[in-house]
Amino acid sequence: MNASGEQIAVAFSRLLRLLGLAVPVGSVIGFIEALGVTGLHSHSSVYWAGRCTLVRRPEDIALFDRAFAVFWDRRESGNTDEVIDEVIRIAIATDDGASDDDTDHGEPSDDPTIELRFSAAEVLRKKDFAAYDDTELHLAQELMSRLRFAGPPRASFRLRSARRGRRPDIRATMRSSLRAGGEPIQRKWREPGERMRRLVLLLDVSGSMEPYARGMLRFVHAAVSGRQRVEAFALGTRLTRVTRELSSHDPDRALRQAGERVMDWSGGTRLGDCLHSFNDQWGVRGMARGAIVVILSDGWDRGDPEALAEQMCRLHRIAYRIVWVNPLKVTPGYAPLARGMAAALPYVDHFVEGHSIAAMEELAAVISLDNSKRANETPSRGATDARTAR
Repeated sequence: MNASGEQIAVAFSRLLRLLGLAVPVGSVIGFIEALGVTGLHSHSSVYWAGRCTLVRRPEDIALFDRAFAVFWDRRESGNTDEVIDEVIRIAIATDDGASDDDTDHGEPSDDPTIELRFSAAEVLRKKDFAAYDDTELHLAQELMSRLRFAGPPRASFRLRSARRGRRPDIRATMRSSLRAGGEPIQRKWREPGERMRRLVLLLDVSGSMEPYARGMLRFVHAAVSGRQRVEAFALGTRLTRVTRELSSHDPDRALRQAGERVMDWSGGTRLGDCLHSFNDQWGVRGMARGAIVVILSDGWDRGDPEALAEQMCRLHRIAYRIVWVNPLKVTPGYAPLARGMAAALPYVDHFVEGHSIAAMEELAAVISLDNSKRANETPSRGATDARTAR
């Protein structure tokens, strides 16, 4: 489904909410996916896609039918004469300022009017986090919860069975020989197993990151609650571990607990001091060893850039990969001229965008990228290697 179709589906879902229907975010996602399969060409398909995904109670069917007739029939035919006789009257406004009410020829009505404003050019996936409202943030939470945050596995000390190898499995070989009268006809082998690589997320919550921190915090929550071996920290004037607070599957509860835990929200930024605390207390001691470390920050730092460079060097020596996510990178003509960003960039493996859901999807792809295959693959848009950026 194209961009306008997604926006119209979201607008219709908002209308149902305004009319009193219980339409959770998951139902809206299901409605958009259903329209992606059926399309907007068939009136019957659109109706039943909405009826099956957006209506949760039998008593809401009548109100849904009336809202559907006003919204979708009017959109397809452009005939607005029948809207005057409806109890529910709707005015749809677009970016050019033109409204469908301009074509009404009936008498003025005192019936309540619901105005829905949507942009056919905007897509929620590509919309900047700074421009999100509360409803879109909840919808973004559902979209980001479907991302896959799985990095390449690492070797484990535990051994597993293998068809061939250099380490014989004596116990399995002897057990197999009992079925052949004690003769070890079939030899068994073992090889090192694999385990999930730890993912460490460091989110800048300073004042300069405030427009993007709300969306990025939902990305961090989706990663923490969606898989194991994920650690989350908040960077500001101090380092705050928020893994336990974000582990709840209830987004509202998790974000509220994280907000109460972080005392320096929308304050200053001391990236060098925060990374120093992380390396001393957590990273060098084992948390960051062989892990994928993702730093979500715009790079503005009030501390000493040399101290930040030193801590980034320490982190780079022990981490499997360091990814820096900067929401300002999408700005035309952007260059990493901030002192903190310039000091950290030599130790960054991937320097990516982080302003939208689409950028978060590309970040998930960078996290899952295997270094052993990187030489044979073309990086996706936004997943630019830091050496190329410099």
